[in-house]
Amino acid sequence: MKGMFRRRPLGLFYTTLVLGAAALATVLPMRAASAMALILVDANSGKVLRSDNATYPWYPASTTKLMTLYMTLSAIRDQRITPDTLFTVSANANIQSPTKMGFPVGTQVTVDNAVKMMMVKSANDMAVVLAEGVGGSVEAFAAQMTETAHRLGMTESNFVNPNGLPDDGQIVSARDLAILARALIREFPQYNSYWHVPAIKYGRRVVRNYNPLLGRYAGADGMKTGFICSSGFNLVATATRDNRQLIAVVLGAPTSAARAQKAAELLENGFARSPLAWLLPAFGNVNALTPIEAAPPDLKDDMCGPHRKRHALEAAMADSADPDAGEGSDSAGADTNSQNPNLVTALRAPVPKNLLSEPGPVTPVVVYTGPTRTAEQIAALAALPEFEPSKKKAKQKGAKTAEAKQTDGKPEAKKESKKDGKAVVKPVQRKPSSGKTTDRTTTAQ
Repeated sequence: MKGMFRRRPLGLFYTTLVLGAAALATVLPMRAASAMALILVDANSGKVLRSDNATYPWYPASTTKLMTLYMTLSAIRDQRITPDTLFTVSANANIQSPTKMGFPVGTQVTVDNAVKMMMVKSANDMAVVLAEGVGGSVEAFAAQMTETAHRLGMTESNFVNPNGLPDDGQIVSARDLAILARALIREFPQYNSYWHVPAIKYGRRVVRNYNPLLGRYAGADGMKTGFICSSGFNLVATATRDNRQLIAVVLGAPTSAARAQKAAELLENGFARSPLAWLLPAFGNVNALTPIEAAPPDLKDDMCGPHRKRHALEAAMADSADPDAGEGSDSAGADTNSQNPNLVTALRAPVPKNLLSEPGPVTPVVVYTGPTRTAEQIAALAALPEFEPSKKKAKQKGAKTAEAKQTDGKPEAKKESKKDGKAVVKPVQRKPSSGKTTDRTTTAQ
């Protein structure tokens, strides 16, 4: 009995210390240079296992496409459309900034194929195709996105476009994205393949999913990455082990490698709870977290400023092929929790430094334009040999990369054109998407 009474005051002391630090953290502003928002949620119960800056408003970048997916699946559920419904590429869809498929105006794509292209390649033009097909126009669809988000409890969210290209009015929070991910999982389990397709194959071109956890972290099964200069590198990641599914959201990471490692660390901590986890602050249900009245942090200077060793936009494009590329990966394991980090880290279960295995071979899912094809036709498309760039073209690509490095610090976007089936990246001046915009560099990956 004496031992019990001796331990209880110590536990009470640590609990009070951690909770006090948590309360203090809610009123202290984030430092832009180290800004990152994190949340870890149990998908079934909605219980928050970790929350750092989770209710700060944030620019979502391409994690927006999860809301576009939710709206599209809702339209299928309501029998307004089917996966085989054909939508047409409009002029507005055609002029979207990369990343995109780049189909000519008038091209028809089924809902099923458009969703796969949007989720795997993060195709901004396919997001617009879906928005116009489901909502009639981008503006009407965006209004429906916002209304639906608020109904789900995403009270900090506002949408003005379906793809996440830069706009001052495009706002979410880590908390809101966790609520959205949970809604997708719970309401549309029959369509869960859409957020963990490992790769797509269009003709002879194969594009791997930008989500670096798929196939590399044990149990990973979703969902979506995002990047613009003002948001930093974002990731909504899900994983399942022993019939338990967790949702991790990372916003504002300095590199794609950092966001992948941090998401893996969050998930690993959730699956391997420390015996002292009861000392950590209790955050309650994800819907109960209190929103913060603040402007979203603008990380443009940190992500794409002249001090970067490599222009962040080019890094993002390069990371599309190699998700672990990019400098600064040693910062991935830094604990950004302002709640007495040494104490809180000690209370969590130890996490291995390298949680991601090397990328292995994947079997891509065939996508195509036009009406739904037969199983035999799809098999024929799958049998087409994969496109392999020649050594000469590889050297040209290396030269282009070197040239891009020399232009470091210029607010340039990348325009993707097609030549002999291969994407070629060119620097151009670009206007942002509709709505009140800034000059933030674009690529919503």
